Amino acid sequence: MNQRIQAISDAATRLFLQQGYAKTQISHIAKAVGVSVGTIYHDFTGKKEIMHFILKCTVDPTFANQEFERPITDELFGGLEDEIIEVFQKSGNDFEKYLESGKSEYGFEALISDAFDILARYAVGCLFIEKNQFDFKNLAEHYKMYRKRFLDTMIRYIERFIEQGTVRPLEHLELSTTLIIEILSWWAMDIRYTSFETRDIPLDLAKKICMDNIVTAYKR
Repeated sequence: MNQRIQAISDAATRLFLQQGYAKTQISHIAKAVGVSVGTIYHDFTGKKEIMHFILKCTVDPTFANQEFERPITDELFGGLEDEIIEVFQKSGNDFEKYLESGKSEYGFEALISDAFDILARYAVGCLFIEKNQFDFKNLAEHYKMYRKRFLDTMIRYIERFIEQGTVRPLEHLELSTTLIIEILSWWAMDIRYTSFETRDIPLDLAKKICMDNIVTAYKR
């Protein structure tokens, strides 16, 4: 990816997540990158195109590898909202697959690892929708359904592990599962982009911390 496009994308990502899409202006992005407003318009036709570029790269990381004619226009992003919704559906299906297959070797450690990876992979897209839900109501509604499905799937897995005797009994299963997801979300998503003091902790280290603590706390 062109270095300046990367810099614009990175700066806009942080601004959209920390102060909101509606409150972010092209001038804010230009200042964060250290270029003029005109330079931003040389690369993107507007703020909407920058936002669509960021979301497209979230659902399709290979998209950023191509050479782009500039300025980047919204013609590149036709059907993006439907593509994001499809990713929600596919991700949910993939996450449930061991429930359906009854694969006995799929254990609690693998579940926590997979859950962390999903949250880390789609961190920018998920946080963008969470922080801008009133500006993108259709996506927000689908995202809420995805979050509920993710929680329900986690609960079903943990119920199975409790029945198998590999996870200790939990008095408040739904709340305990919610806590696990919140821990994973903070380390996989928030600490990188939206916490009060963001920290550039390598993902593999963040995952190790989550695995060490969650598995120790819940595995029987």
